[in-house]
Amino acid sequence: MGSHRSSFTRTAALALSTALVLTAPFEAAAQVAKPITPPTAGTAGPLPVPPQPSPSIAPPGRTAQGPDSVADLAAGLLDAVVNISTSQNVKTDDDAPMPKVPQGSPFQDFFDEFFKGQNGQGAPGRKVESLGSGFVIDPTGYIVTNNHVIEGADDIEVNFANGSKLKAKLIGTDTKTDLAVLKVEPKKPLTAVPLGDSRAMRIGDWVMAIGNPFGLGGTVTVGIISARGRNINAGPYDNFIQTDAAINRGNSGGPLFNMKGEVIGINTAIISPSGGSIGIGFSVPTELASNVITQLKDFGETRRGWLGVRIQPVTDDIAESLGMDTPRGALVAGIIEGGPISKGEIKTGDVITKFDGRDVAEMRDLPRVVAESPVGKAVDVIVIRDGKEMTVQVTLGRLEDADVANAETAPSSDDAPADGGEDGNVGPGSPGSQEGTDQAEPPAAELPKSDEVLGMKLALLEAPNRRSFGIADDIEGVVITEVEKGSAAAERRIAAGDVIVEIGQEAMKTPEDVTARIEELKADGRRNALLMISNKTGELRFVTVRIE
Repeated sequence: MGSHRSSFTRTAALALSTALVLTAPFEAAAQVAKPITPPTAGTAGPLPVPPQPSPSIAPPGRTAQGPDSVADLAAGLLDAVVNISTSQNVKTDDDAPMPKVPQGSPFQDFFDEFFKGQNGQGAPGRKVESLGSGFVIDPTGYIVTNNHVIEGADDIEVNFANGSKLKAKLIGTDTKTDLAVLKVEPKKPLTAVPLGDSRAMRIGDWVMAIGNPFGLGGTVTVGIISARGRNINAGPYDNFIQTDAAINRGNSGGPLFNMKGEVIGINTAIISPSGGSIGIGFSVPTELASNVITQLKDFGETRRGWLGVRIQPVTDDIAESLGMDTPRGALVAGIIEGGPISKGEIKTGDVITKFDGRDVAEMRDLPRVVAESPVGKAVDVIVIRDGKEMTVQVTLGRLEDADVANAETAPSSDDAPADGGEDGNVGPGSPGSQEGTDQAEPPAAELPKSDEVLGMKLALLEAPNRRSFGIADDIEGVVITEVEKGSAAAERRIAAGDVIVEIGQEAMKTPEDVTARIEELKADGRRNALLMISNKTGELRFVTVRIE
């Protein structure tokens, strides 16, 4: 669990040394060691009176301290919220040699017992315990919690509000949304809570969290929705609800309710310098979780749709180079071989702006809406191609776990780290690759005469160039033989040996094609040119180059 929690901490680079942490520590002892300091009571002056609206508009209601009480609401929900206790047997890593004790020593029995298991005899393990929260969604015994609450557990026990305990069976988990479904076998139907529609919630709406922070028992806190659609880099489908309702360690997997008593979120993470609530908590919304929970309950696994494209963000420069009014959608940077796109329905360079009737406002919207679509469904996809909007139809495949790393996203080359960093898609000859940037240029006598544009010397992609730069035979375009230092192309880490495949969604065959296309874009008033660049192995990326 600790490694999972630390990965979350790495993703939250926030001021004041705050850290994003999962809200269920693995070791229960760490919870009770934290002192709990009650908040200092504050005073609030009267709310300022805003300018009076016109007579035709009713002024909004104002509440100084929120709902008068949520006691009646909480009373009907507490029995459905459970505490989840897990244990895991962890082997010791102590390989220290056993001390030698003289035969017949009075301490021999003590040392033999203490160091039993050393030197290949099977070291004794230790038992690690964890506490988290969950809630009942079905009276027959189905319970929802976070994956990180039960991950790696050997035993899972569910503790109910009335003091009863039941052993739980793990039905299924989904690491990408950090959700898990458990099953217990009750003697009589359990109190269950319904899932609501998180899409109906607005910023400022009141919500109530119930959980088991610090292992103290059921706890109720109230707050509002502070933000929606938060991306905390926890997974590929981030779309968190942010709330200021107090969420602490041990609240992981607990429900976030609306004022109707419906679950609209599953509490998952907090940002905190100490592990306690500072009013920044995150919940997985039911609009994302409902389908996952249903699939885990029915199949024990998720069955997500798969489009089979690699995408990158549409930046301001890319939008301008394509003649788009505003940056929107997801730019297709590649088609995955063997994926659902088998007949060229979607092409590299297309910008996907709508998928199955749902707008794709930015790149991260596409993987989520595709994953939520049924496998095998034929969907209409609206793309911008060659400056025109068109509709294509695609039948979705199924996203297997092994495909998730590269199936739907690709880094924007404009934002890729110069040294490759953690960019898993950087390959030889691409930005950040030593092989692409430090490769010695072949002798000038071996290369045909080059034209120069935007700080790049260009040549036909003929046999001498293919041989000199090691470019694959199936790559077509115009080869870059040299890049001037400090030029617009050099700023975008374009290197000798790269191949210009397209400019502004038009295929390039000769250096004259490149020059003509650049002049055409200049005449149209474009300030940037969108280049599809291939490295010598055929990996594609899009870059924008200034043409002013």
